[in-house]
Amino acid sequence: MRLGKTIGTVTLVEPHPTMRGGVLRLVVPLATDDLSAGDGPAEPLVAWDDLGAGDDQLVAFSEGGEAAQPFRPDDKPVDAYIAALIDRLEIPS
Repeated sequence: MRLGKTIGTVTLVEPHPTMRGGVLRLVVPLATDDLSAGDGPAEPLVAWDDLGAGDDQLVAFSEGGEAAQPFRPDDKPVDAYIAALIDRLEIPS
């Protein structure tokens, strides 16, 4: 699981029936140094969100095979899944 920041929404004109019920969000992955600085230098990715993340929301997301695990038996075609909305993060100095 990684941390990231949402920066936008992906809109589909005609989504596949299995994609109904959630939103596709653009997420920028963040490294430890990026957490206090804002947006990271990584390329944004698209992640499935059924938790209701807003713009500029700090989130935890998973990628790859485990990203689709919460959807079994629906088998939604996703590569990344927003697993948690983060309200506060404390980083020891």
